[in-house]
Amino acid sequence: MKLEFIKQAGGVLVPASDLVSDKLTKFKTGGLYEVEIKRQRNPHFHAKAFSFFKFCFEYWCGNKTHWENLDTKEQFDSFRKDLTIQAGYFNQIYTLDGLGFKLEAKSLSFGNMEQGEFEACYNALINAAIKNVFQNTRDEQILNRLQGFF
Repeated sequence: MKLEFIKQAGGVLVPASDLVSDKLTKFKTGGLYEVEIKRQRNPHFHAKAFSFFKFCFEYWCGNKTHWENLDTKEQFDSFRKDLTIQAGYFNQIYTLDGLGFKLEAKSLSFGNMEQGEFEACYNALINAAIKNVFQNTRDEQILNRLQGFF
């Protein structure tokens, strides 16, 4: 069971909502419980970033009708990772034969990237998209939507 808490003065954790508070009634007073604490990022900002990926992907796909038999989810995941690499957020991994290397996109998940790094990554993603996805765009509507993500 995952429950959200807010840290108060003196190190006291209080339920983040009435719903969480209601769930706590299931626990016995004086009982011993193991709790894993995980600091969460701004979920609205995370959702905005993935809306940005989706917008970029849909624009990039454009008129690629020969993609009709490809798995859209796999194409989106690949696009998202490629854009993340182009934004400079990657790990360099040596290949099994040791003769070369490949680039793997850093994970943008809550547990793998702090909020500050995620914000910097988001700005780098916008710059990478402008350079690599929208470089020849003259459509005012597309440019206005793009600017809405700044």
